Amino acid sequence: MHDAGVSAPPSRLAPGLRTSLLAVLLLAILLLATDASDARPTADEARGRTRVVVLSDFNESYGSVHYSSNVDGAVARAIALAPDLVISTGDMVAGQRLAPPLDREEVSAMWRAFHRRVSDPLAAAGLAFAVTPGNHDASSGERFRLEREVYREQWLARRPAVEFVDATDYPFQYAFRVGDVLFASLDATYVGHLSHAAKNWLRDLLGKVGPDYRHRVVFSHIPLWPFSVGRESDFLGDPELEEILQHGQVDLHLTGHHHAYYPGYKDGVRYVSQGCLGAAPRPLIGTKEIPARSLVVIDFDPAGPVRVEAYAGPGFAQVIPRSMLPPRIESRRATFVRDDLAASGARAGPGGIPER
Repeated sequence: MHDAGVSAPPSRLAPGLRTSLLAVLLLAILLLATDASDARPTADEARGRTRVVVLSDFNESYGSVHYSSNVDGAVARAIALAPDLVISTGDMVAGQRLAPPLDREEVSAMWRAFHRRVSDPLAAAGLAFAVTPGNHDASSGERFRLEREVYREQWLARRPAVEFVDATDYPFQYAFRVGDVLFASLDATYVGHLSHAAKNWLRDLLGKVGPDYRHRVVFSHIPLWPFSVGRESDFLGDPELEEILQHGQVDLHLTGHHHAYYPGYKDGVRYVSQGCLGAAPRPLIGTKEIPARSLVVIDFDPAGPVRVEAYAGPGFAQVIPRSMLPPRIESRRATFVRDDLAASGARAGPGGIPER
């Protein structure tokens, strides 16, 4: 586990950056002091456990360099939780504007703003930060070639301090380990099936090295199947990918884009849709209520189930009870059962599914 102490920013930093870092880190200290029982596990609890915090969909309107206070709160909470890893499932900046397209300076300015509010505070706290591209960060296709170039430049300079298993196409499609967990990022920024090359890469990865790990996690921006209202057509819909996840015994597929938290279970895999931190949270399919902004905490306990919990903004300290979520999400293409209801007869408790 990482130490929860906060490092002061170097005096060489620009005044604005020092102010942003100080504000977020002071908020993290306050969260540690006021909620220490949740943020700081005991030595017995922490021994052998891997903790991951997942943040997603930070952006506001096209081209914006502004972020809401929910982003600051979530970053501070992530620091206070002292995880081994922080993951972003995409849409960190607000690109993909068609008319007029963003120029290099506009795209770079968005990334500077993101780093100031998110990446730099996490780095100052000593936390590894692994990202996957969203459609507003680095959408595939010639129209957004510049945005993909800038995305690559930004994250090549900020490789997380993890043990890479395959970094050939970092920061798009890559794999690494943290503890006894294998993580794989997929470059999924568009609706429709993944390329055969991407699926072959994932299949080979899971087949060759997947069995060496106790847990396997895949993360991407676009989900395999839909979760939220207004995004019923925005999904990969790729049965071959689903089969790869199943046969590769993937424990979790973490995704963004749908702006609604739901811990679903389908045919042996848990699919966890992330709530957003930025604009436009969306109701889950079959509901009308606008969800809270949220972050997700995953604990890989060596002697028990993988535990997934979401925490609601603005303080991100209150668990979102599963009883507040529908028992299932049904669409034309797929049905997710809420994960706590999916373990037939096996009692893992809220947030956990028994291991295979």
